[in-house]
Amino acid sequence: MGRKIKEAQGKVERGKEYSLEDAIGLVKKASFVKFDETVDLAVNLGIDAQKTDQMVRGAVVLPHGTGKKVRVVVFAKGEKEKEARDAGADYAGAEDLIGKIQQGWFDFDKVVATPDIMGLVGKLGKLLGPRGLMPNPKLGTVTFDVSKAVKEIKAGKVEYRTEKAGLIHVPIGKVSFAEQKLIENAVAVIEAIIKVKPPTSKGKYIKKAAVSSTMGPCVKIDVGRLTSVK
Repeated sequence: MGRKIKEAQGKVERGKEYSLEDAIGLVKKASFVKFDETVDLAVNLGIDAQKTDQMVRGAVVLPHGTGKKVRVVVFAKGEKEKEARDAGADYAGAEDLIGKIQQGWFDFDKVVATPDIMGLVGKLGKLLGPRGLMPNPKLGTVTFDVSKAVKEIKAGKVEYRTEKAGLIHVPIGKVSFAEQKLIENAVAVIEAIIKVKPPTSKGKYIKKAAVSSTMGPCVKIDVGRLTSVK
């Protein structure tokens, strides 16, 4: 390892679990690269990820956004297409956009669609699905209220879902953010995850949690103190 990596890791006590506030403070102090790193929150849930009724998935608008510019595509026609553009969508349309994507165009980060267009958008399932871009009514990305959907995404709406072994990874901002803003973003994600706890999940729900920056060390969080964070 390089000297800077060793110095960064040396700021975190091995095996220790920190309060959320202290953990985020350490992530900021341990950052040593010249670019503005993304700060990620990782949560390990006490669920059986193989059971569909225990899948944890949803979306939450971060109070202070992600610090990243998000390019949004909206599949809509007529007034809804205009509404999407007025709300700040980077691209809006129907057959024309579908054709571009089928030809290999993917210069966007999020996709919204009105319900009446989903029959056409379904043709892109094999292209958008593996990239996590397929619109989903449960995530608020299949809706006639395209204005609200676009504004929320632009404001910092992030999606979360369990991976193998019940892990969830969510970006909560940039290292350049003030500590309080990162804390409030993290709390918003944690509260959202707690609200969607599967009824069939038994035992301890949040087993482990940690925060880290793109290149920095992982800092463990004392999950027993999370419920008191406000």
